[in-house]
Amino acid sequence: MVENEAFAGIDVGTTTTKAVIINTDKKVLGSFVRRSGTDLASAAATAFEEAATRAGVTPNTVQAIVATGYGRKSVPFAHGTKTEIGCHGRGCYHYFPEAITVVDIGGQDNKIIKLDAQGRRVGFKMNRKCAAGTGAFLEEIAHKLDISVGDLNGLAQATGKTAQIGSYCTVFTATEVLDRIRAGEKVDGIVRGLFDSVAKRILEMDTLTGRVVLSGGVVAFNDIVADLLSARAGVEVEIAPHPQEMGAFGAALFAHSAVSSQ
Repeated sequence: MVENEAFAGIDVGTTTTKAVIINTDKKVLGSFVRRSGTDLASAAATAFEEAATRAGVTPNTVQAIVATGYGRKSVPFAHGTKTEIGCHGRGCYHYFPEAITVVDIGGQDNKIIKLDAQGRRVGFKMNRKCAAGTGAFLEEIAHKLDISVGDLNGLAQATGKTAQIGSYCTVFTATEVLDRIRAGEKVDGIVRGLFDSVAKRILEMDTLTGRVVLSGGVVAFNDIVADLLSARAGVEVEIAPHPQEMGAFGAALFAHSAVSSQ
């Protein structure tokens, strides 16, 4: 490989599409995030072009592109695809090269990925039953409360009181939240309770062992989740670097490996 080579990963999720450009040293040169919308191919192309611009490279000089995520097969210019499980694991292991548990909190689902000290996957769980505890869940409840999603984290951190949210469904949770407001409970405690319910859903999926690392868009903007999960699990929970783009970063690492092994 030559020094100025670049590699790209594109993560086409249900909510957002992320693109990351890295160099031969596996350092992030540029990234971009946008809403996925209904035209996944267009979202992927725009994210890739914008990431390349921010990286200071032209798209046609990128040596390899790997796509991942829900819409990974909708990226016609990608040279290959990898699952988001593999990419989030690969990306987090790059920063934490030891036995780790990766918790990816996405727009529509949560994943718990367990890797051994060599980075091999030894366990995996996914919440497929309901959107409760995901980014879509938080967006829906924020809408019901008439609060910006970006304000949720600050509200939760501003109070020490946590409302107990018992519902396991987004629809039922929304009803429960409105009932609590009518009963006079403060919104900040309710919001903190919503984040606490995210932590509960995760711990119901699997035990957290080894070093615990969070990835995904939810924790990129809501670090309260790490605090609440740490308290409930009794272990230190860390947030990975650039967590929202972690899947795309892992895909870029796979692209890098594909070229370096040739």
